[in-house]
Amino acid sequence: MGTQVIVLNGGSSSGKSGIARCLQAVLPDPWLTLGVDTLISAMPAAVDEGIGFAPDGGVSVGSAFQRIEDAWMAGVAAMVRAGARIVIDDAFLGGAASQRRWREALDGLEVLWIGVRCDGVIAAGRELARGDRVVGMAEAQAELVHRSVAYDLEVDTGSSEALVCAREIAARVR
Repeated sequence: MGTQVIVLNGGSSSGKSGIARCLQAVLPDPWLTLGVDTLISAMPAAVDEGIGFAPDGGVSVGSAFQRIEDAWMAGVAAMVRAGARIVIDDAFLGGAASQRRWREALDGLEVLWIGVRCDGVIAAGRELARGDRVVGMAEAQAELVHRSVAYDLEVDTGSSEALVCAREIAARVR
């Protein structure tokens, strides 16, 4: 069957979305890109026990968000089972527990797990330039999202451009 899903895990402003766009350009078949930001923007503003962003960049996730996210993960997996190839752009705030949730949702599918690393200071600079994130989020997540997560490949957007990283990932796609 070959690779059906590419999961990009990295902190905020680490370069996941740029890599995802480059993957769409360099991979021979059409790939959809879906990210946790897509899910967050689709959610209503007022969800009790949803997701919260602290002034210092911390992110808190409640049970209601997790229930919605579980349904979203199952939906993404259903799209893959129906024939779509998907690049998932996520930040595993729960480290290995977050990866385990995706592993369960994607069970039986061919998945390529990619760690997208970026030095926290570099990510923080990108965060400031973007202007659409709570300051401090990038630096807080730079290492947190990688705790005890197992990867097939890791790339570093602090030392390589998104296109270079995408080509390295694409070389691993079967």
